[in-house]
Amino acid sequence: MNLTVRELRKLEDAPKSNLRRTLDRGLSALPFVFAALLLVIYKLAPNFPKYAANELAYPISNVYMVFIGVIGIALLAYFVASLFSVRAYEKLLFKAPLYCVVFLILGAYDIATLKTGVLPLPYFPWVDRVLLAIIEDRKILLDCIAHSLVLLFAGYITGMLTGLATGIGAGWSPKVRYWVMPLMKLLGPIPSTTWISIILIVASSLFGGSVFMIALGVWYPVAMSAFNGVSNVDKSNFEAARTFGVKNTGLVFKVAIPAAMPGIFNGMTQGMSIACTALMVAEMLGVESGLGWYINWQRGWAEFAKMYAAVIIICLTFTAVNLVLTLVKKRALRWQEVK
Repeated sequence: MNLTVRELRKLEDAPKSNLRRTLDRGLSALPFVFAALLLVIYKLAPNFPKYAANELAYPISNVYMVFIGVIGIALLAYFVASLFSVRAYEKLLFKAPLYCVVFLILGAYDIATLKTGVLPLPYFPWVDRVLLAIIEDRKILLDCIAHSLVLLFAGYITGMLTGLATGIGAGWSPKVRYWVMPLMKLLGPIPSTTWISIILIVASSLFGGSVFMIALGVWYPVAMSAFNGVSNVDKSNFEAARTFGVKNTGLVFKVAIPAAMPGIFNGMTQGMSIACTALMVAEMLGVESGLGWYINWQRGWAEFAKMYAAVIIICLTFTAVNLVLTLVKKRALRWQEVK
């Protein structure tokens, strides 16, 4: 039987393909293996003598073991699912190196703190102490999260709505642009936190002043993105809409704003990052509740484990907020995918 050149190459590449598939399958299982190694090191490797000799002063719990164990079980379940689903396998294979690096960092930090004492207390608490601090202060942390979110969204929504009105008006109307653009060029490049001293003096309340500072930071990127989006809409879109009888007001809401939405959402995302930064500054300098206030409070008492716990909560909270904003963006711009 005669074989073509392509068929011969397939036969030659078959062993390489099988080896590659085996290596990829092994790579997808590595995160679970790394999680198991973390548990072995944490449980069996001896702790730093100073910490091991005085468990009352340096309590060591099993919270970290439970935390890694839950993650390990989830990764094992993910690996089993990848054996039956190509989509799950591709996602796990793509994320596997990242998961492994995270476990390596956790293991290195655990060795440098709890196992060897290279990074000493109280400045570098091991992960178990940080997780334990989250559990112990969960009620206070939940209350701080609620206060921070109220302040964040009060400032963000105020700044976003003001920015949309300013940017859309300036992008659509030359008269509005004449009065608004000098103000945007003057205040826009200046960080909102620059005005905090004046805000604290002028504002009637710390909450109102903090809302204003956050709103000011959000206003500029949203206004500029809305202005650029509306002013750059293709004129042919307006002409096509006019042929269907759409009037001037309809042109703004039915043509200009929808066409500018991708840029507007980019400005809203940038504004959220600025809002989160301004929120932390406001809470650390004056507001009497919230995650920033909690960090200052615990740092004053040298409770670094609780301080790091609040930092982790801040990262998770802001990640969740940005995830929600991303989902809203995808939902609002789903027509782009169809297009």
